[in-house]
Amino acid sequence: MLENLEPAPTMKVPKDFRPGVQYEGNEGTATTEGLAEQPNFDDFLLERGYPPEEYEIIGTPRTSQWQQREGGEYLTSYRFTFRKKVADLDLPALFSVAKRTKSAVTRRKAKVSEKALIICPADFQVGKGASRGGHEELIARVFESFGKIETQMKQGYERIYILDMGDIIESFNSKAKFEQVQSNTLSPMQQTDLAASLMFELIKLAAKYAPVTYGSIASNHCQNRFMGQAVGKPGLDDWGIVILQQLRRLTTEIGMNVDYLIPQPDEEGFAFQYGVNTIGAVHGHQAARPAGVKKWWSDASFGNQWASACDVLISAHFHHLAIEELGQRHDGNGSKFWVQCPTSDNGSDWYRRKSGQDSSTGILTMELDKHTPFSGTVTKQ
Repeated sequence: MLENLEPAPTMKVPKDFRPGVQYEGNEGTATTEGLAEQPNFDDFLLERGYPPEEYEIIGTPRTSQWQQREGGEYLTSYRFTFRKKVADLDLPALFSVAKRTKSAVTRRKAKVSEKALIICPADFQVGKGASRGGHEELIARVFESFGKIETQMKQGYERIYILDMGDIIESFNSKAKFEQVQSNTLSPMQQTDLAASLMFELIKLAAKYAPVTYGSIASNHCQNRFMGQAVGKPGLDDWGIVILQQLRRLTTEIGMNVDYLIPQPDEEGFAFQYGVNTIGAVHGHQAARPAGVKKWWSDASFGNQWASACDVLISAHFHHLAIEELGQRHDGNGSKFWVQCPTSDNGSDWYRRKSGQDSSTGILTMELDKHTPFSGTVTKQ
């Protein structure tokens, strides 16, 4: 009686099909079993201990589909990424921080030398999660640097310059890829708010010791981009410069006397003078490699661009500290110097895996004597 029966065909499940949940840090990946209908993903996570009020799904789920048997129904497995929500985290929102600064900061009395301190926060890339952590770890790292910098401020300066050297936020559109969507721990709005809050804290700190000048340049992660391509005017359509505008509005409203520097609308960097030194600031994405920044500076000099007047050119973008002596100053009194800033970010793991190279984090500071050409000494805080 069994001779006309045939065994059911073997189901061909995708080779990489492994249902379950993997979670590490603030982000995880979930893979459902084969289902005849699309599930409620929030309920799926809740059943496994990840309540929807604390966790959110990122992007669009990927699917794998197969047929149970010939002529039978199809089953679908859903694979999606989720992360812990950040809305309930205690972010130092800009105007919440400002409420604690009701009037102009009282400057501490100190012996003032004819020197300026230049502070160069670079490549914070606020919102990027990587091997050094997320935004909480970044905040802790930055404030550790601020503490070291305050010790230096106490030496007494005529002026303190804070130069945002670019890539202060990670953004979501600096590449025509989806990797930023997956690795980011904050939305663009939250990135901008947190970055502005960090810079406002540094301005308040510096204002206790000396008059402050704050500058911001254009950079690749902060550019106004569509599908990875820059649009608009670089000296205007940049998140770092938008942050500067908000800081200017805030410090003016509460009575803080802070000067501000930005590029011309069609430029990406600027130059300023302190005593006998002319300092230039540019992010560095104008070049594909660090050595290319030196060539860019040389070419800008031949092209009679703004950088041609500089005795010192400061750049960032390449995430490591470097100082190089180059050529002669215009007055023949010493050398020109290229200064490359270290990063404070959470790590560029793709570059580390590709190149094998990595460097420690920190914020670069340098002193300028009003009457003496810069001689190449910097500090990594």
